[in-house]
Amino acid sequence: MSRASEPLKAIALQYDGENAPTITASGEGTIAEEIIRIAEEHGVPLREDAILAAFLSELDLGDEIPPLLYRVIAEVIAYAYLVAGKVPEIKDKNLAD
Repeated sequence: MSRASEPLKAIALQYDGENAPTITASGEGTIAEEIIRIAEEHGVPLREDAILAAFLSELDLGDEIPPLLYRVIAEVIAYAYLVAGKVPEIKDKNLAD
């Protein structure tokens, strides 16, 4: 199956700044379209990455992302902050100095 014929996938992540991000929504086709619509409605930054979506779609709702994906998800979170015009809060006082 070519990538062009694969169904649209959407995965929503929640990150509290302390624990690993978790999967809060996941779906294909019309469910993916609804996840994207709700995200856009609420001003949630979106990033298109079919390969990452394929990996994340294998996880269950509520699952933390695996350590193997920490770096790529950190880049996604940094992108979301950038798009939203926000600066992440530094919680470790040693890093803030």
